[in-house]
Amino acid sequence: MKLQSLVLAAATALTMTSAFAVPAGTWSVAAGAHMVDPKSDNGTLSVGDVEVDDDIRPTISGEYFVADNVGVELLAAIPFHHDIYLPDIDVEASTQHLPPTLSLQYHFDNDMMPMNIKPFVGVGVNYTTFFKEKIAIAGDLDLDDSVGVAGHVGLDIPFAPTEAFRIDARYMDIKTDVSLDGQDLGEVDISPWVYGVAFVKQF
Repeated sequence: MKLQSLVLAAATALTMTSAFAVPAGTWSVAAGAHMVDPKSDNGTLSVGDVEVDDDIRPTISGEYFVADNVGVELLAAIPFHHDIYLPDIDVEASTQHLPPTLSLQYHFDNDMMPMNIKPFVGVGVNYTTFFKEKIAIAGDLDLDDSVGVAGHVGLDIPFAPTEAFRIDARYMDIKTDVSLDGQDLGEVDISPWVYGVAFVKQF
């Protein structure tokens, strides 16, 4: 179904029950898809400017509520693929990466929100590992792993007591040192916004 249809279906199916806190000890799983959208200015290497494109992949996250409305979430995904372009020397490259992210999140009670929407915010740590680096000229391209701060905001739109449709956005601080045949070329600043939708189930 198209995103617009999903939102409409979720809105029309909302229950009229009162809002309650998510109790401590609750688990939730969210399965969906996210787009990693790197910032527009990805930096300058010793060989010139760098451009990194976006990519969409399936994602899954698990969250455990350590206190009422307070959860610890781990995000995982199928490897993202990014094409890299060096316009000053007209050379293309590519890489894959995995960006597991651990966040502490607060889910607001939705007493005052329309349609029982439940917003949440979170902050955490992102670890990004790069692999299968390739470049269209001879040489061994290497991108170092990255550790940085991650922020998270989103909305859960319930359509059953333990099920919801989620729209969310994350900011990830991802910077990587780049080398070719062991020679340092400089730093690439990817630092993307990550936009997604997911189906959420509580247990």
